[in-house]
Amino acid sequence: MAGTEHVISVEELLSRKVNVVRTEAAQTSRSGNDGSRIEVQVIEKDSPRQQWLDELEKAGDEAADQKTGPKIQKVPFLLRDHKDAAKYFEPRVVSLGPIHHGKPKYRKAEKYKLVLANKFVKESGKDKKAESLYAEIEKKIKKLREYFDDDEEVMKNYDDEYLARMLFVDGCAVLQFMYYAVEDKFKDVKIKDDQAAFGQEDLFLLENQLPYQLLEDLMELSEKKGILKNSIERFIERHATFHTKNDMHATKGDKPAPHLLDRLRTKLLGGKSESGGQKGQTAGWYSYRNVRELREVGIKLKPSKTSSLTDVSFDKRYPGHLYLPLIKVDDSTGPNFLNLIAYEMCPDFENDFGVTSYICFLDSLIDHPEDVTELRKEFILHNLLGSDKEVAKLFNDIATDLVPNPQTYSEVKGQIQMMCDSKWRTWIAAVTGKYFNIQDQYFSARWGIITFLVSTLVTAYLSVIQTRYAAQQTWYAAHPPPGPCDDFCKK
Repeated sequence: MAGTEHVISVEELLSRKVNVVRTEAAQTSRSGNDGSRIEVQVIEKDSPRQQWLDELEKAGDEAADQKTGPKIQKVPFLLRDHKDAAKYFEPRVVSLGPIHHGKPKYRKAEKYKLVLANKFVKESGKDKKAESLYAEIEKKIKKLREYFDDDEEVMKNYDDEYLARMLFVDGCAVLQFMYYAVEDKFKDVKIKDDQAAFGQEDLFLLENQLPYQLLEDLMELSEKKGILKNSIERFIERHATFHTKNDMHATKGDKPAPHLLDRLRTKLLGGKSESGGQKGQTAGWYSYRNVRELREVGIKLKPSKTSSLTDVSFDKRYPGHLYLPLIKVDDSTGPNFLNLIAYEMCPDFENDFGVTSYICFLDSLIDHPEDVTELRKEFILHNLLGSDKEVAKLFNDIATDLVPNPQTYSEVKGQIQMMCDSKWRTWIAAVTGKYFNIQDQYFSARWGIITFLVSTLVTAYLSVIQTRYAAQQTWYAAHPPPGPCDDFCKK
């Protein structure tokens, strides 16, 4: 039986195709000096034990040779249990690529994809035909398949020919869709505004990504290559929250982008594909909790010069200013950020969790709707979602169970904490009332009492001074000092 231990002759051992493992007890002969028989542990090649040992050894080799490029894959399991997983991670109107392909809810969108693909082919050039364009993609299908995670069971359902047809239609449709989006031409293919809006959100879902190399290959086949590339840049810039004249327009990093979601992340981080924001020493312990508490110690919020998530800084000169990037919050904010976070959590994507760290930092400043109100009043946050309560809830939900990079923003956090620990700064902010409204319902009761007492003492002191001065003026009026000639006249 495979995997059992028994005693065999040397001749029998050499004649059998087995793996031999010598044990401590098997180092000596069992039958004298002729060496004809030894005790060995025989493990058949097809035994479960040997298969496990081979798999263990192979795993080490695969880890050493693993490519660093991230693959298109499903959302990591840590986020799959999110209470709104379907809302944030599944396409709303259109499926792209193999993961959600063929689901009944996306059948209607298949017709629109064919229409868009047809437009792409027709606008590629007079001599361009669907058959010739498809043939070029079919030649590269084995390479394109490598951009998807091999561990996903879904990939085993599609042979190369079917996958090539799927990717060709989806790739052509996506390029034409982005072109129509920036040129406002959806009416040409009878796509309504609501369908277009949801479709744009679907383009940035992790499970809905297409290899960016596919888009590059298709653009190379079109006479509108330059126009299409420009459309992608404008499309991504439109979805990268706010953009200002100081923002970097280049969205490419040092490495080729694997898909559109990566391009969006790079744009949000200021043009650096692996940057995670302003860094410092390893994070420590921070006592402040929200915008309201920052206001209590006199810290004011100001918009940064750019909308890059890395553009977070702190000016520690009194009274202290925290600069935050501009952000627009609407229906796409939740899906976009959660899919970027899911992308950063993928095991094959080496990064420093730039988006995750930003969301966690922003969440540390937002506990209540009033915190959102302050950000909105300072023109840092533009609320297109609804009430400030909805925005606060959104960021609190997104940031649940996230682990940021402990070094990201650590210098800023440390400077804020130093300000909070400075008693004299806190006292001045509370006494003067210059940096916040004393009547604010969220003002701390203890500082309200202190301010009242100090104000009373100052008022009383000034009243005493004023009374004494008035008394002196009255006395001098009744008893004027002698003039310069009074004594001479008396003589």
